[in-house]
Amino acid sequence: MTDASYVMNDEARVDTGDQARLSSFVGAIAIADLVKSTLGPKGMDKILQSVSEKESIQITNDGATILKSLHVANPAAKVLIDLSSVQDQECGDGTTSVVVLCGELLRQAEKLLADRIHPMTVISGWRIAADVARQALVASAVDHSQTPDLFYNDLLRIASTTLSSKLLNKDKQKFAKLAVDAVLRLKGKTNLELIQVIKISGGSLEQSYLDEGFLLEKKFGVGQPRRIENARIMVANTSMDTDKIKIYGTRVKVDSLDKVAEIEEEEKQKMRAKVDKIKAHGINVFVNRQLIYNWPEMLFAEHGIAAIEHADFEGVERLAAVTGAELCSTFEVDEYIKLGSAKLVEEVMIGEQRLIRFSGVERGEACTVVLRGASSHVLDEAERSLHDALAVLSQTVAEPRVTRGGGCAEMLMADAIDKIVPTVEGKQSLAVASFSTALRAVVSAIADNGGYDSAHLVSLLRAAHFQGKHKAGLDMRTGEVGDMDELGVLESFKLKQHVVMAAAEAAELILRVDEVITSAPRRRDQRD
Repeated sequence: MTDASYVMNDEARVDTGDQARLSSFVGAIAIADLVKSTLGPKGMDKILQSVSEKESIQITNDGATILKSLHVANPAAKVLIDLSSVQDQECGDGTTSVVVLCGELLRQAEKLLADRIHPMTVISGWRIAADVARQALVASAVDHSQTPDLFYNDLLRIASTTLSSKLLNKDKQKFAKLAVDAVLRLKGKTNLELIQVIKISGGSLEQSYLDEGFLLEKKFGVGQPRRIENARIMVANTSMDTDKIKIYGTRVKVDSLDKVAEIEEEEKQKMRAKVDKIKAHGINVFVNRQLIYNWPEMLFAEHGIAAIEHADFEGVERLAAVTGAELCSTFEVDEYIKLGSAKLVEEVMIGEQRLIRFSGVERGEACTVVLRGASSHVLDEAERSLHDALAVLSQTVAEPRVTRGGGCAEMLMADAIDKIVPTVEGKQSLAVASFSTALRAVVSAIADNGGYDSAHLVSLLRAAHFQGKHKAGLDMRTGEVGDMDELGVLESFKLKQHVVMAAAEAAELILRVDEVITSAPRRRDQRD
């Protein structure tokens, strides 16, 4: 016998041939159908509730957030979840689109395999179609990076299109401008860590704004200055809590309480010496990742130094980056110390919360987005939405080409593929045609989610592109075909290209599978 099941553990399972493919198709298509209803500007949201923490819920329509919260056993489904995660890391958006397109390709493959077409024939046809689709997308891309005004307008339109399907849709023009201004401050860099997002409950989303300084969610120490001009900032990670003797868990044998007082006084003198060393560097703002106890806090106040304690590690790292400082833990050698600077450090009130603002920092590209909202769930989803817009914009600044949204790019690629179908010989032509069908299915899903007649709209859009109206796409406000340039619906070229190529590669990967081997669970050794 050559069947693998005869040499494996009895509890191992092997699915072969059509059964293996069917299992893969069912899992992948189920994942795609799960997130399909979130696609487009009128997509619906999902509530994600944790099994372990019943109090913890998320309300979102972000594909990557939904999929990474799922625990699935089907290997093909895991491929699509990983596909969505990579899309999120590479482009920041398009996570739902890439999964839906991959699912539609596999749906078409299932029909072709039922007609006894070999998987390798389907794959070769898909490769031809994907190459044609990419060429059509490249030909339709527009680059205005050499004209600042036009490029700024393109960025606004891309941000607005990205936010159209998010919670921030109501105020998308405001948030689009906020996101563009924040990204342009990076001066071509793609490091979004320099853009800090602070969520403060209370008020409404309309009250959110972009602060050109850096905000730290901490307070100054007691008796210390609340406003410092021309700040020289030291960012440290050092122990400042030895002003008291920690006798718990320690055996201290002394003749009298006077001896204990002497030990405590010695500890205080050590701390005073440490504070003097810090002061000697000429600073007036000290930020420490660890706690600062009462005695050193009082010493800092005597010297007129504003001290900030227990800043969270991410906040300290970001603050060090934007002020030009370097995190330090020793104060003996001047060469090891690099101070940061800011024109103004002051305590401000936002809503009911006190924060510290660093204005005029060395790294002028740093900024903070302050999000206001009715609840933590609203703020969490608003942050995810804004992150998608910021990520897409940062990638567009690096790769400035743009293409049209609203299903226009998909129909353009599908139209280009249809034109070469008659030139492809044999059964490959069926696979090539199936690729264009899958692209149109994505447009159909967008129309369905808007409550429109998708068959009618897709046929109108297909006819418009056949007539040479290559700027035509879906106007989701009216449920008609419109000009995407006039409506201002643009998308990042890099995002759209990555969606098509990544979906094709993932679908090919799943289609090549002819066996699914599930190994037996590992058992613990039985002991007497």
